[in-house]
Amino acid sequence: MTTEQPTFAGPLSAAVAHLCTRLQPQVSPRTAAGFREVLRRLGAPLQVAVAGRIKSGKSTLVNALIGRRVAPTDVGECTRLVTRFQYGSVDRVELVFFDGRKQVLPFDAAGMIPKDLEVDFDKVSHLEAYLTNAVLRDLTVIDTPGLGSLDLASVKRTEQLLGAAKHRKDDGEGADDETPTDDDLDETSRNAVAGAEAVLYVVTQGVRADDQQALAAFTAATASREAGPVNAIAVLNKADTITPESVAGSDGDVWRAASIIAEKQAATLKPRVADVIPVIGLLAETAESGGFTSADADALRSLSQLDEMIWETLLMSADIFTTWECDVPVGTRVRLLEKLDLYGIASAVAALRADPDLTAGALRRRLLESSGLAGVRTRLDSVFRARADGIKAAAALASVTALASATGDAGERQRVHDAIEVLLQKPEAHQLRLLEALTLVASGAVNMPDDLADEVLRVGSTADIGEQLGLKGRPAKELSAYALERAGWWRSFASFGATPAQSRVAHVVHRSYFLIWQQLKAQAG
Repeated sequence: MTTEQPTFAGPLSAAVAHLCTRLQPQVSPRTAAGFREVLRRLGAPLQVAVAGRIKSGKSTLVNALIGRRVAPTDVGECTRLVTRFQYGSVDRVELVFFDGRKQVLPFDAAGMIPKDLEVDFDKVSHLEAYLTNAVLRDLTVIDTPGLGSLDLASVKRTEQLLGAAKHRKDDGEGADDETPTDDDLDETSRNAVAGAEAVLYVVTQGVRADDQQALAAFTAATASREAGPVNAIAVLNKADTITPESVAGSDGDVWRAASIIAEKQAATLKPRVADVIPVIGLLAETAESGGFTSADADALRSLSQLDEMIWETLLMSADIFTTWECDVPVGTRVRLLEKLDLYGIASAVAALRADPDLTAGALRRRLLESSGLAGVRTRLDSVFRARADGIKAAAALASVTALASATGDAGERQRVHDAIEVLLQKPEAHQLRLLEALTLVASGAVNMPDDLADEVLRVGSTADIGEQLGLKGRPAKELSAYALERAGWWRSFASFGATPAQSRVAHVVHRSYFLIWQQLKAQAG
């Protein structure tokens, strides 16, 4: 029987995997066990945690991203657990207990994960959901309990996944105090390889201190590798609840108001996140996951034919919308409100009044466009998918470094350190150097003048050359000239104006600009 070879995100992940494989015979059994876990994760899709405070709409957004209404959104036991959505050839959900046992959990009548469990909840570690879903082929989406919950156990589960707390094996009655065997991972080692590799952080209108703390605590693989613009983006959910009149410069437009608030939040949360994108999660979920039906389209068509005065009255509030007398039944209006909320209903009616011949499918697409989900997916592609190889490789190297640091064998530590240095000297490993420099600047470990720090973040936070240079949409010749100019400037800064720590970062940025120039030159040729 042949063993299926793992598929890596790219050459950097493959190189780190080769390093782990080569080092395994040269390290202790316990460190080797850690390396095996690193190898397993390198061969798996990029793991993105969807995190945020309670009632921020995380699970609704997860359903929209997956394109299937499967994560429970009503409060229940399952919403207090970490749930990993990953690709599988057969749809199934498994309860994973702290002692390692697994139990298959049936979907409910609506095809969702049931919100309540018929087991001892305190003994359950997390849920594993396997779905035949194309989105999950290269992205594992992890739904987390809300931070700020009064349920301390749920908060702890989330913090463990985000790296804010040490991973602890628990049998439901207390800590496991058995002495680990040589092949087991100790607590430090387990923590070193725990956690997601990237985070999609969900905020609403106000950014609070616990949002900042959660982002500061989030780690890719170890407690020393904080979230930053390489592996974290945020979304401003429930954008439709913003009162545009309260936002200066919005001109009464909800999306303009949401964009202004998102820009302010991005300034507040940077450099922890690459961007903040507004979205209406409920509208996205309904339009993308099959929740919008032809019956809903017919009901909206009936609403579009109401007298203007009645229609304006209905839009005054949710209560009035569901209680005011009109030709559309109350039950129908309640159903529409649950699926679309007032903003979605108003958008659909406006579209139907402008084009009464819109089909149900065309109306669904209009609602999806109105949700802002496309913008979120675009950023997921540009920040996460396009850089999955570098993100996974950097997270794996951080894990390898932490595992080596946890050993008591100085010779073992040196062997691992030397192997990593050899890897980083290779030209193709420059992206790892850039991610390291970006993390140092973003975390404040290396202090840079604000304008230079912004430039480092810009160069390292995207794979798009125009965005890297801050000249998106400009001609290739202009991009090439600017890249060469900045490469020269950073080389001079590294040699004459920088501190030793700044100089190390400057050399990496110089190299980045030079490689961009080479790439543009090759494209022109």
